[in-house]
Amino acid sequence: RPELAGRGFEAMGVSVIVHPRNPFAPTAHANVRFFIAEKEGEEAVWWFGGGFDLTPYYGFEEDAVHWHQTAQEACRPFGDELYGKFKKWCDEYFFLKHRDEPRGVGGLFFDDFNEGGFAHCFAFMRSVGESFVAAYMPILQRRKGLEYGDRQRQFQLYRRGRYVEFNLVYDRGTLFGLQSGGRTESILVSMPPLVRWEYDWQPEEGSQEAELYDVFLKPRDWAQG
Repeated sequence: RPELAGRGFEAMGVSVIVHPRNPFAPTAHANVRFFIAEKEGEEAVWWFGGGFDLTPYYGFEEDAVHWHQTAQEACRPFGDELYGKFKKWCDEYFFLKHRDEPRGVGGLFFDDFNEGGFAHCFAFMRSVGESFVAAYMPILQRRKGLEYGDRQRQFQLYRRGRYVEFNLVYDRGTLFGLQSGGRTESILVSMPPLVRWEYDWQPEEGSQEAELYDVFLKPRDWAQG
């Protein structure tokens, strides 16, 4: 970005990452951030970014629908087109090209957002950030007490590997933090505490594990139910 040459910059953000122990409770991630680059005598260059996304290990349609409907409501006061635009961006961003699969069921993702002035953009970012709890807590409450066994736990740990792969290979925040000399422990705190990989593993046909791939890791207009 040539317009940033010779400018000092500040970057700030808040991230929330939840890796529940129960495999039926999905991993959730939210981030809001602000970037500003200034140079004396010139107008500041700034933008907001952020969003939230959901990574289930076992899919529940009502959870995905609720998640996306809440995201849609967060965007609605700021323009009918924003949800569809930022949902599509989320689907494209949280995609593991080397696996040819998405990380989860998506949500919202936006970056370089400065349309409509600072107050408008800040209000939108706040709406997204404040909607995260309303989107996630009902799902967590429904799933955190479900009984599970070793099979479900092992699948959760296997799928967590995809989360790690995405963060280390593609994630903008991780790459920016490491390249700009950020605190490594803070940058990598989003990683799940336990993960496993298994060579060329495939789910059993017709199983709950296969359903994740066949039904939930496919682009879909979840907000429509």
